[in-house]
Amino acid sequence: MKTTYIKSLAALLLAGSLASCGDKFLETDMFGQVDSATALNNVENIGYALNGAYYALSYYEFAGTEATIWGDLASDVTYWNQKSAHFNDLYQFQPKNTSVLLKDVWEYGYKVIDNATRIIVAAEELAPTLKNEEEVALLKRYQAEAHALRAYAELVLVNGFAHQVKVNGKDYSAEPGIVLVSTPVGANDNVKRSTVGETYTAIENNLSKALQLFDEAGEYSEELVYFTPAAVKGLQARVYLYEEKWAEAAQAAKDALELGNVSELVITPTAYRSLYNGGGSNYESFFYLAIDQQTNWSANSSGTIWSTYSYSPSPWLSSVMAEDDCRRAVWGYSSDSTPNIPIFTGGKFQNLSGNPAVGTCYLINAPEMFLIQAEAALQQNKVTEAADYLLAVAKRNPAITSTADLPSDKDGLYSFLKDERARELFQEGHRLWDLRRWGKGANIYATGAPSVKWTFSNYNVSDCVYPIPDDEINTGAGVTQNSGWQSTFPNL
Repeated sequence: MKTTYIKSLAALLLAGSLASCGDKFLETDMFGQVDSATALNNVENIGYALNGAYYALSYYEFAGTEATIWGDLASDVTYWNQKSAHFNDLYQFQPKNTSVLLKDVWEYGYKVIDNATRIIVAAEELAPTLKNEEEVALLKRYQAEAHALRAYAELVLVNGFAHQVKVNGKDYSAEPGIVLVSTPVGANDNVKRSTVGETYTAIENNLSKALQLFDEAGEYSEELVYFTPAAVKGLQARVYLYEEKWAEAAQAAKDALELGNVSELVITPTAYRSLYNGGGSNYESFFYLAIDQQTNWSANSSGTIWSTYSYSPSPWLSSVMAEDDCRRAVWGYSSDSTPNIPIFTGGKFQNLSGNPAVGTCYLINAPEMFLIQAEAALQQNKVTEAADYLLAVAKRNPAITSTADLPSDKDGLYSFLKDERARELFQEGHRLWDLRRWGKGANIYATGAPSVKWTFSNYNVSDCVYPIPDDEINTGAGVTQNSGWQSTFPNL
């Protein structure tokens, strides 16, 4: 029998999630087993299964750590002090087809997709049998969240394991994408990769369906550890940005801000620091993971990566961040830190408890929406409008108080925006994908702090395409490798 990460793992996952009878989100104590073949036969059980899908999303092998840190570690915003070797292959732009991080992200991405797909299929079968209006509405909400979860995982995987869909206007939608799953994949089924374009169409369709179902349900959770219309709109804006659908990206970002009830951002160090106290403290966020003092990944957490496991802001990022920029309020270095071996204390994961391992990942946030609006406006030659949107974020630097303090020409403003995305979105996992889609030459793999030397200068990051993990390819189930992927990375 073939074994592959795309194949069904639901018997195990649903047992863990459906068996949870506690009243705390992501509680996974086992109280009983449910056969996955017959498990999703009522709304309550579908809710439990959805809980399991969120757990897979938030696990450290996916968005809880590895899928989120990937985009920053493999970029110019991060410095590796070499005290540990965690994911240094990514930092050095020397990935392997046996990389632990790549294997984990692929595996757990498909766990999210598999569980979400089973929920969607089961809900569609169950819906016609329901008579109770409250159950009908709740089921639609669960379906909406499952579509959003599937879209999120699909976007992570297609970005990570395929070519960027657009690079500064050039279309790569015909390149190999990922395996799309609309019905659960059986253990002996063969699969094949769709194109990048087909994958993005599927992502768009999932997000549109999620919004439709939320509208029909007329309800969504007030807890932002669950997908809401604001979060879906925010993810939709990101997708449109990558596709260079500028008008659609701007509108989705505007909708996200309105639905999320955010019209301005904090601009003082005290207020900014208060956003990162954990959980719902970040009222600029539309979706975050249920990671806290009780449920966290300890040594495998994002906060540990950004502290004792060697990673910190790069000297370049520090050089473009004003000393009194309020975003530095969460930057700190341990007493063991030296200029040669900087030891960061967690940054956005620092948390007031003093333990960065319990800091959560804020995945879809208001500042990104302002930046998307600004970039979309620039691409449509609306320079004044772009400056207005950009100002909302740039005011985190107290030297910038009005649009008069920003570059006045399109090229200058666009260059500023690219740096502003680095400043604002640091530790949120966007930088690698930004560098790829801009076709921007970057200096990468820094060594020798504090007088940093770049191992590779002006490397065109858009060229790199990461390998599908060998564990998947070797199953023979039909997933093909990215041809010539090794040649897309620089040689040491």
